[in-house]
Amino acid sequence: MFLLKEKNPILVTGGAGFIGSNFVLDCLKQGHEQVIINIDKLTYAGNLNNLELINNDPRHTFVQGDIADRILIQKLLNQYQPISIIHFAAETHVDRSIHAPDEFIQTNIVGVFNLLEEVRAYWKGLSDPDQHQFRFLHISTDEVYGSLAVDEMPFTEETPYRPNSPYAASKAASDHLVRAYHHTYGLPTLTTNCSNNYGPYQYPEKLIPLIILNALQEKPLPIYGDGKNIRDWLYVGDHCVAIRKILAKGRLGETYNIGGRSERTNLEVVNTICSILDEIKPRAQASYHSLIQFVKDRPGHDLRYAISADKIEQELGWKPEEVFESGLRKTVQWYLENTAWVEAAGTHAYKKWIKNQYQ
Repeated sequence: MFLLKEKNPILVTGGAGFIGSNFVLDCLKQGHEQVIINIDKLTYAGNLNNLELINNDPRHTFVQGDIADRILIQKLLNQYQPISIIHFAAETHVDRSIHAPDEFIQTNIVGVFNLLEEVRAYWKGLSDPDQHQFRFLHISTDEVYGSLAVDEMPFTEETPYRPNSPYAASKAASDHLVRAYHHTYGLPTLTTNCSNNYGPYQYPEKLIPLIILNALQEKPLPIYGDGKNIRDWLYVGDHCVAIRKILAKGRLGETYNIGGRSERTNLEVVNTICSILDEIKPRAQASYHSLIQFVKDRPGHDLRYAISADKIEQELGWKPEEVFESGLRKTVQWYLENTAWVEAAGTHAYKKWIKNQYQ
């Protein structure tokens, strides 16, 4: 079993993004003395406001930087001597990958290669006991598996890769690199492929926060195509628990799928958000449902993702605690209560991009 050593920090990449910041906050919330070194490039989706609750926590050190910067990564590894690396940093939005795929290649493939090279050199220089303890945990996505028909069985860890977007292809490439570094060089790696996350601090380009915030602003609620595309939804807090379990007990070189067992069509997701808002913050006139607007489908839009979490449940004893309705209600309430964060996230660049896409 992997044991955290207080003298050695965890290096988290992308820890100012949605899932990364939730993981950092959750990890420090456990009350341990574990130190976290957090590197994030602070692109549009990286937000230091996500980490406001730990601004003065001595256990957390933030460094602005790029995982592709090998000199910086080498410096951080040698300076802080981490015993594990949790790699979240990535370009993640499918729509953006369609319009600007080069950014996804540079971060998700070239960046991961540079990171792995520096980590490999650092790991080789550790003592035998520290090499044995070291872990590199790579966070990926279910989109690498491609699309499922409505009646097909969910993705498992043995499902062949069939990525259908530049984003999914770039993440598939990074998964293969991580696997290769384990089998070729012996680097102690772990990989996770998770379903769609939702929860606090998610940048408002993604479906759930976009719909919540558009509804509150009395704007159209855009749904691609006929709204029948299906996703498995995972509350980000449950994802963080799964990551800690995999880091502690996961078998080296293995992949673990993390799913929420909550398949919903996009239309069902939007209707559920509207119903929650109708209940806790009703409009003066018509229901929020009246704001729903179907828009032209995006290219290469996968029909269905579904994750089998049997492996992590059977091997590590993890199951999601939140059902979709309870997690979604918590999420809607969070956005209602954190208007300052929402306003700060709504940068000019974001607003311009949303206008071009949906208006």
